[in-house]
Amino acid sequence: MSEPSASPANAAAAMTDGVTAITLERPTGMGWMVGVAVAALVVVLFTAALGYLFMTGVGIWGINIPVAWGFALVNYVWWIGIAMAGTFISAALLLLRQGWRSGVSRFAETMTVIALVIAGLFPIMHLGRPWFAYWLFPYPNAMGLWPQWRSALVWDFVAIACYVVVSLMFWYLAMLPDLASLRDRARRRGAQVFYGLLALGWRGEARHWQRHESASRLLAGFAVPLVFMVHSMVALDFSEGLAPGWHTTLFPPFFVAGALFSGFAVVLAMAIPLRRIYGLQDHITDLHVDRLARLLLAASLVMAYSYALELFGGLYTGDHHELAMLENRMTGIYAPAYWTTLVLNALLPQLLWSRRLRAREGVLLTVSVGVIVGMWLERFMLVITSLYRGFMPSDYGTFYPTMWDWAHLLGSLGLCALLFLLFLRLLPLLPMFEIRRQMHEEDPS
Repeated sequence: MSEPSASPANAAAAMTDGVTAITLERPTGMGWMVGVAVAALVVVLFTAALGYLFMTGVGIWGINIPVAWGFALVNYVWWIGIAMAGTFISAALLLLRQGWRSGVSRFAETMTVIALVIAGLFPIMHLGRPWFAYWLFPYPNAMGLWPQWRSALVWDFVAIACYVVVSLMFWYLAMLPDLASLRDRARRRGAQVFYGLLALGWRGEARHWQRHESASRLLAGFAVPLVFMVHSMVALDFSEGLAPGWHTTLFPPFFVAGALFSGFAVVLAMAIPLRRIYGLQDHITDLHVDRLARLLLAASLVMAYSYALELFGGLYTGDHHELAMLENRMTGIYAPAYWTTLVLNALLPQLLWSRRLRAREGVLLTVSVGVIVGMWLERFMLVITSLYRGFMPSDYGTFYPTMWDWAHLLGSLGLCALLFLLFLRLLPLLPMFEIRRQMHEEDPS
């Protein structure tokens, strides 16, 4: 007797069972437990380093005069950049009605939320007196103090606060139908209560779907311009300064392109191992990986153009301070960071022009990890090489990171790993309702 062909309804049900089983039924593997243990240990050390920083002050870092901004600013800009691409990929493709977003949108949005949480720690750490961080809020107070609204720092805070709220709402709203699926398939009472509370009474009624669709598109419409606004405000923090290498109108579009570049690299670096580990090749397909690689290549071309334009601007103006800064970047003590940035961000991604290389997961992982490292080095190069040589010889100094600088960087990576591993264990990895909808649109029979 021949086996009946699988109908779209059966395929959708099998997909839902497979994705929910990752959270509800898949045994906790040794790899996951070791990863959580290592990440938790790093987070404990990170917490201890933060406590020592708050008790002792920012003097434990390598910052000095004239390099008053060090790893804290570098890490902040780097994490904010990583947070940009997840929401942009999900929201922009939702507005453009691109069905292939369903394979990568959930973990990309999760990475956005995690990166925003971590990025918000570094400005507070850098204050020196973190217990006064609330002074940035415009609230009535007895001292009559109000933020300086003409400062890009205040608008930076406002933009990021708005982006955090919109990203959290967009991420959580998209999970409501999937949380209800977990609630309905859970067998243990604790899991039923947990996912039932998170699902907020979702029953899949027509009015629920109508409001969900409207709210999703509304939040996506807010999120896309916020992506450009947030990193433009971060760029203005630099552009308003008079230091050579910072005082340029190139920075807002340059920072936005760099943020998307690093974010695309992170999403690609996550997609490849996730589909291997959880057997999701049918949903995170070669098409998804290829399109992410194309986006990464396009962003690398914009970055290469920006590097060339930055060099041209210094040569065109003929300003001797700007020329001295460019010379220091290329030949000074931090020249390895400059040349490594160019290799990793501008040259290495050019491998992706080859269709054959785009089909090799090892090449894609190498390029994406190289871009992530290269974008951190770029932030390091922008911050340090613009500060360690001032306008006068008396403003010359050298920045050497201490063990505490590295501890806070590694601690932030450990916190990111811990939160993402918990997400993989507790929440749905893929947007099941979107995949079911896509299956129905492709084969409505």
